[in-house]
Amino acid sequence: MENASSLQESATKEFYAAVEARRSIYSISKEQVVSDERIQEVVSFAVKHTPSSFNSQSARVVVLLGEKHSKLWSITTETLKAIVPEDQFASTEDKMKSFSAGYGTVLFFEDQEVVAGLQQQFPSYADNFPVWANQSNGMLQYVIWTSLELEGFGASLQHYNPLIDDKVKAEWDIPSSWKLLAQMPFGKPTAPPGDKTFKPLDERMKVYK
Repeated sequence: MENASSLQESATKEFYAAVEARRSIYSISKEQVVSDERIQEVVSFAVKHTPSSFNSQSARVVVLLGEKHSKLWSITTETLKAIVPEDQFASTEDKMKSFSAGYGTVLFFEDQEVVAGLQQQFPSYADNFPVWANQSNGMLQYVIWTSLELEGFGASLQHYNPLIDDKVKAEWDIPSSWKLLAQMPFGKPTAPPGDKTFKPLDERMKVYK
């Protein structure tokens, strides 16, 4: 029977492996990897347990699957077609098709009513609350991203807000106080990620003791 120390070491290795494995995956397909119910469980767990300043829990998430997922990237394509020069649109359209080729998309929002309420309640921290909210949302994005990859999906993080905000809110009846921050298309990986380079850690980290 394994002792507590070896179990802890195993859990630590699994966590580090998950952190290392999380990458931006752009080549994805609609092939089902896990059930839709499992996707909901994974996202729900992340939303519940990701920390937030003052336990404000201001992050909001919308999961789009199937036709709803495809509709999002159709909306985005139409929006971009109106502003991207015609001679440059082909590459943009190809990128939209690659996202639409996936299984689903997670939309990340922040509820501005919650943030504004904290600003009123704690005025001395008013300037910080939007920053802290974005930091918490970034953690949520990371947790969901890593969790989806553990389930066998590939994902990437996109930012077509605020261009698509109004159409997204109208299409899915999103509350006006929810501010769209990011979009995460995901699906079964059909190609590995490219090589990743790292800057020297001594340029990015300092230790004093």
